[in-house]
Amino acid sequence: MHIAEGFLPPLHAAGWTLAAAPFVIHGGRAVARERRERPETTLLLGAAGAFTFLLSAIKLPSITGSSSHPTGVGLGAVLFRPPVMAFLSTVVLLFQALLLAHGGLTTLGANVFSMGVAGPWTAYLVWCTVRRVNHTAAVFAAVALADLATYAVTATQLALAFPDPATGFSGAMAKFLGVFAVTQVPLAVVEGLLAVLVLRLLGDIARPELERLDMLPAAVTRATEAPR
Repeated sequence: MHIAEGFLPPLHAAGWTLAAAPFVIHGGRAVARERRERPETTLLLGAAGAFTFLLSAIKLPSITGSSSHPTGVGLGAVLFRPPVMAFLSTVVLLFQALLLAHGGLTTLGANVFSMGVAGPWTAYLVWCTVRRVNHTAAVFAAVALADLATYAVTATQLALAFPDPATGFSGAMAKFLGVFAVTQVPLAVVEGLLAVLVLRLLGDIARPELERLDMLPAAVTRATEAPR
């Protein structure tokens, strides 16, 4: 979804930057509050940022002016809430634009809005809805749908900027979604499964931190609290 440097018309680029800015500012405050109130989770916070950077740096060919890859934001969103991931995603996308020529500075706002705002909020809403039914399914669904929501917003951004000459916005939207779906649906499934494995691994090495974040299944928490 990294829309390339200079690919969006200037007014679109400026509009998406203005739309993303409040989420990023609020996210910066959320990161500072998280570190101040729960310093023991700093390593997990860094791991969430690194997970996002590594997965979103994978670059597969896609629509001209954009790319296809996992996003890595869903796991961080269920761990630390969406505002934190808005800020971490901005840092990740800025480094990738400057160091990897992956995305761009003029399109940073659009890329932040899709990957740092739409993806994490989708993940969190799905997580809150499904976790009462099944913890593992909630992690998988949250991460996979965060990935797909990110690309749905990218397709919207591209369709708004480049409507189809014959069918307008709706035709362009269908075209962009169709092209993204070829690579993104399987990537979303893989990312969801990977997140489940990573969270189980973290449960072995960082159980106290996950308990503070309320990220363990209720059955596991009850077993841990049971008298011996």
